[in-house]
Amino acid sequence: MHITLETDYAVRIVNALAKERETGEKKRLDAGTISSRTEVPPRFALKILRKLVSGGIVKSYKGVYGGYELAGSPADISIYDVIETVEGEYRFSRCLSDEYSCGCGSDGLPCNYRRVFAEVTQLVKDYLKQQTFDKLVK
Repeated sequence: MHITLETDYAVRIVNALAKERETGEKKRLDAGTISSRTEVPPRFALKILRKLVSGGIVKSYKGVYGGYELAGSPADISIYDVIETVEGEYRFSRCLSDEYSCGCGSDGLPCNYRRVFAEVTQLVKDYLKQQTFDKLVK
């Protein structure tokens, strides 16, 4: 199991913006600089930035002094927030989706595997929510 390349890139982008904020100057970065610093292809960086803006993680500014910056403090943004913004709700297995049924349960109750996968999902979510960018950029 692994995160998608898009999510990997999104984490890099948020990390670059968090590092920029840590300098104390709260500078905005333009898309070209973000792309260069994170080694994310420019068109893909713009696509991801749109998602991060839409998700409220990043703010965008137009014009000569435009660019991108974090919408909040790095202490308030977790890796989980980025994953959820880019990929949607995290689930360890598709069997946790309401739309999916493997037919393994009996009497309308979920099967043992679904219970295990639900526990793993919650453990991963809880851990990723604790991993905030203020801790990670240091």
